[in-house]
Amino acid sequence: MGNLFCCVQVDQSTVAIKERFGKFDEVLEPGCHCLPWFLGSQLAGHLTLRLQQLDVRCETKTKDNVFVNVVASVQYRALAEKANDAFYKLSNPRTQIQAYVFDVIRASVPKLDLDDAFEQKNDIAKAVEDELEKAMSAYGYEIVQTLIVDIEPDEHVKRAMNEINAAARMRVAANEKAEAEKIIQIKRAEGEAESKYLSGVGIARQRQAIVDGLRDSVLGFSVNVPGTTAKDVLDMVLITQYFDTMKEIGAASKSSSVFIPHGPGAVRDIATQIRDGLLQASHHQE
Repeated sequence: MGNLFCCVQVDQSTVAIKERFGKFDEVLEPGCHCLPWFLGSQLAGHLTLRLQQLDVRCETKTKDNVFVNVVASVQYRALAEKANDAFYKLSNPRTQIQAYVFDVIRASVPKLDLDDAFEQKNDIAKAVEDELEKAMSAYGYEIVQTLIVDIEPDEHVKRAMNEINAAARMRVAANEKAEAEKIIQIKRAEGEAESKYLSGVGIARQRQAIVDGLRDSVLGFSVNVPGTTAKDVLDMVLITQYFDTMKEIGAASKSSSVFIPHGPGAVRDIATQIRDGLLQASHHQE
């Protein structure tokens, strides 16, 4: 109907290419325009000015001979002031952009190892964007942004990388565990040493108290019972201690059996051995 009345409508974010007798005439902005077809004017086509995105998947290999799929996203749009170049100079801009992306990626990635490719993907994207901007500006297109959205190595390579990472983490965990066990053993040893030290101090104090008690008992018994000597008192104390020991051994249900000479004579022999040991020690000290 519009062509019948020589009127055409151009939508927003779109321009139309007007020709006259097959030759470019002008670019029609959004709105309603008169197009007298009887004077040779015609509409050659429309060109969108909206931002477009092209995802390009490129297979290449790295410097360490690992094949990877690099996915690049190119955001581009046609320039209104160069709409005639964008319309007439390129029949398929997406194919042209894809060719430049392939060229730059396959020239950049083979210079990098796999790990470096992941680290320098922004540099790869910048190289692609610079090359596209330089090439596509002559055709009336603006490259807004270029992103390397994915670098995907072969599945076997990814599995190997994950295993290497897992092994490294397990090694760190083993070192941490060993260090923790070392600290526990050191603290346990320090605790045992402190415990033994305190136990020795307690035993020394206990024996000192026993000696003081025996001394006081001997002196008190000698004073209260005339005619008794220190030897008689010591023999009686040893007999008392002997029977107390036998009582404790018999009362304990899980104690080990101890076989010693049993009887009053045995106590005398023990007392004699103790006295002899003390006398010999005193003789050596002199």
